[in-house]
Amino acid sequence: MGTTTPPRTLAEALRARGDEALAGLLRARPDLLSPVPNDITQLATRAGTRASVIRALEHLDRFALQTAEALAVAPDPAPYATLLALLTGDGADDGDGRDDAAAAITAALPTALGTLREQALVWGEDERLHLVRTARELLAPSPQHPSPTGLGPTVAEATAGMSPGRLQEILAAAGLPATHDPVSAVASLSALFTDRSRMGALLDTAPAEALSVLDRLVWGPPYGEVTPNPAPPVQWLRDRGLLLPVSTRTVVLPREAALHLRAGRAHRVPEPVPPALVAAAERDPQVVDRAAAGQAFTALSTVEELLKLWNNGGPAILRAGGLSVRELKRVASALDVSEPVAAFWVELAYAAGLLAPDGEADERYAATPASDQWLDLPAQDRWTDLATAWLAATRTPGLVGGQDAKGRALSALGPDLDRSAAPEVRHRVLALFASLPPGTVPDPQTLLARLRWERPLRAAASGSSSQGNTSDLRSRIALWTVNEAELLGITGRGALSSQARALLGGDTAAAAARLAPLIPEPLDHVLLQADLTAVAPGPLERPLADMLSVLADVESKGGATVYRFTPGSVRRALDAGRAAADLHAFLATHSRTPVPQPLTYLIDDVARRHGHLRIGAASAYVRCDDEAVLNEILADKRSAVLRLRRLAPTVLAAQSDPGALLEGLREMGYAPAAESADGDVLIARAGARRTPPRAAPVPVPEGPPIPDTTLLTAAVRAIRAGDTAARAVGRDSPDAVTAGALPRTSPAETLATVQAAAMTGSAVWIGYVNAEGAASQRVIAPVKVEGGFVTGYDHTADEVRTYPLHRITGVAELADDQPA
Repeated sequence: MGTTTPPRTLAEALRARGDEALAGLLRARPDLLSPVPNDITQLATRAGTRASVIRALEHLDRFALQTAEALAVAPDPAPYATLLALLTGDGADDGDGRDDAAAAITAALPTALGTLREQALVWGEDERLHLVRTARELLAPSPQHPSPTGLGPTVAEATAGMSPGRLQEILAAAGLPATHDPVSAVASLSALFTDRSRMGALLDTAPAEALSVLDRLVWGPPYGEVTPNPAPPVQWLRDRGLLLPVSTRTVVLPREAALHLRAGRAHRVPEPVPPALVAAAERDPQVVDRAAAGQAFTALSTVEELLKLWNNGGPAILRAGGLSVRELKRVASALDVSEPVAAFWVELAYAAGLLAPDGEADERYAATPASDQWLDLPAQDRWTDLATAWLAATRTPGLVGGQDAKGRALSALGPDLDRSAAPEVRHRVLALFASLPPGTVPDPQTLLARLRWERPLRAAASGSSSQGNTSDLRSRIALWTVNEAELLGITGRGALSSQARALLGGDTAAAAARLAPLIPEPLDHVLLQADLTAVAPGPLERPLADMLSVLADVESKGGATVYRFTPGSVRRALDAGRAAADLHAFLATHSRTPVPQPLTYLIDDVARRHGHLRIGAASAYVRCDDEAVLNEILADKRSAVLRLRRLAPTVLAAQSDPGALLEGLREMGYAPAAESADGDVLIARAGARRTPPRAAPVPVPEGPPIPDTTLLTAAVRAIRAGDTAARAVGRDSPDAVTAGALPRTSPAETLATVQAAAMTGSAVWIGYVNAEGAASQRVIAPVKVEGGFVTGYDHTADEVRTYPLHRITGVAELADDQPA
């Protein structure tokens, strides 16, 4: 019986995989699909490139990475037993307390090795495990890039370039027989350091101070500085090769000696099991849902208020992009929140497509047309829109106020706030929340420890990966996620809500349905009070809220909103085109209490004086039928800044623009109205400023998107077909195939061969030159041959195609061992 030949290259190992396993590789490493490889060999080459390997290593969990690091310091190839010994160490079952750790490592290693194999970082059978060469170069110890294992170079690497005489001196000091060449000398010293009994006997003769030196180097870094005249303990170690020279002042502990001192372990603390997520508190799930719903309602109210704030046009955009610090402070003051929280709401509205630049020459931010559609949705649907946008956004508002790599300040809505890792971290944090029972609040430190275990390389790349440090970007995003989830109503009192669990499962309809009963229904009335205030005991219907926001000023918020009527707010409603009778009817219709007399008097008094003065454009002018009023204005010292002069008994001219004149007279206590060139009163319509249609900002991807099943299936078929074409061997022209040339046959032979293949249903290998003169090799299964054309299934293109016979350079049957 025959035996399967072990793969000799990564390409052979990939070729031996089934379609499902090949699709798993492409799913785990989607960068390999850009573009789709022509064949298995190209796929293997691309899988070994530095950029792709680094990306794959960054997605490994800590134990899978430790497994790869152990393989990087093991011989190549390494048996499975050697790899296991590097992770468990020697004497795991001698009752020294390491039995449980060794058992956990033994149980977890197949899964970790399976992950490395799936991602094509490791290939080969268990007795011959190969780490991909690029990964070995990245993870193996070197002076420029120390290994996380803390190990140094091997004896062979550390003694490269050492004189033969010096090698013989080391062998003599170590009690080893002399050899005839440097290679055997290095092998003899390496054998000593890897022999547990002989190495133990050598160390038994070492001075105590020498053992202390080794203790300081054993777990890394393995390098130390020495003086020209080292102390006797150091000299003892140098004489026996336990410290080998790197330079005139630096020595290194060789890897074989360090592994003996570590009892064979490559890592000080292997971590085969992820840190447990500890509960900080337990809440009633119903209380959590109600608290989250209350916060969700607050989130909707806050975003609506922000849209109203910028309804007639928002702040100007900085030259470098984004909001100025002053404008962010104004937003924070208007929303009654801190500046970091204000940055979050502004960024959320922008990510949801509710705010955008208007594109004008003097570019400003403004509400988008989509914001009006969003405001018309039910509250629960508005919330799911915001939550979905937040989950997918790469915008990271927590960075606002910090600095970029060049020391420039990062501003809200600025161009440098995208972090591609943000969506993945948010989803992972909330998935860990969801892994706990309903109502459970996770401990933040164990949450961070779990995230660092799952992506250790990324944490190390951003900052320290120590358990208590939060300087790395992923940890900071995780902490921001916890806070932002509470602000948005994803969590309530620190625990994940049931509506958020449905949202994370991709069921937005279920999330909205669970939230709807917990959000108060909007009201169609207010309570008017004698002190010129109105109390809204809950959320108001949108038309009522819009009108009331024009007619009155918000005085306080909370469970009930208090509005205050002032002369300025009433004048604002009159400027918007409302008559006094309209305001009286509106209040009578929507108040559950009688309209107080002081409010009626206030509206009538402001309406009586409204428009008595008219402001138009000359530079600017004031006209009034009552000469006494104009005399009063001229006599007022506050009007001096307006530089007014009388043109006629009822007309004053000003050297300021109409807007400044309008505001100046209003500050003096008058109620002027602007008029058009025809003399008609200009009505200030609220909510008239909108940007052109704008799409929500597209998240900045971290890499190629994960392909769907359809794309994976098509890609695997294309790679298989291309591989078949690349390896196809013609029975009659093997030399031509080997040389990569197109097959050559006469027209008659070509026609006869494809006709025979069409009758038998077999595949053939053809050379084809298209209309542009580009030559290619293809494997096709002919179905029909007529009219000078051959129609068949093209395995290379994975579709049925028709080829002119005169463009086929030649055809060859596939060899018996070539798959169709």
